[in-house]
Amino acid sequence: MKAQPVEPTPWHDPDDILRRLPDKYRPTFLAEYREAMVAAAHETWRFKHLEEVLKIWHLRAIAYAKPGFERARAEAKHGINCAPADDVIPGWAKFVAAHTGGTTA
Repeated sequence: MKAQPVEPTPWHDPDDILRRLPDKYRPTFLAEYREAMVAAAHETWRFKHLEEVLKIWHLRAIAYAKPGFERARAEAKHGINCAPADDVIPGWAKFVAAHTGGTTA
C-alpha cells in the first residue's frame, strides 16, 4: 500500500470571488467575509466557518455570473418554467423522506 499525498482543503480566493460577482452582490459578500474573518482571528475554532463562507460564495459567484441567471431566478420565484424536483432529481422523494422522517409512496 502506497501513501497518498494529503489533499489540502481547497481555498477559494476572495479576489477571484469579487471579480466574478456582479456588483450588486459584492457588498453582501464582503460583509459576510469580513465577519467570518474577524471571528476566525479571535476564535481559531471558527476558521472552518471562514472556509465555508468562501466556498459558498465561490459557488454563488459562478452561478450569479452565468448569463441568464437573474431571469431564471425571477422565473423560479414566480413558478415560471419550473419542473417538480421529483421529475429532474432521481431519488428526490426518498431523499426528502430520509431527511424529514417521512415515508415515500
